[in-house]
Amino acid sequence: MQQEFVLTLGQRMLELVALLAAPLLIPALIIGLLVGMFQAATQINEMTLSFIPKLAIVGIALVVGGPWMLSSLVNFSRELILNIPAYIN
Repeated sequence: MQQEFVLTLGQRMLELVALLAAPLLIPALIIGLLVGMFQAATQINEMTLSFIPKLAIVGIALVVGGPWMLSSLVNFSRELILNIPAYIN
């Protein structure tokens, strides 16, 4: 294997990981900021108040975006496995 190939493959993998993680992390970040602003305004310092909404929104995002995420991962894995003979040469 050449260095360029390994670096390109690693770059594609990192792009896929970022693409798959973004639909879960961005809503959690937004909800966390909104709950944090609410807690700062009302001076309520309850830990479950910030945890439960983030857990719920990540669950909803996973249900909504899960099939797309799974198909993206399966397609990448299928392409990687089918091209193993080409990668070896």
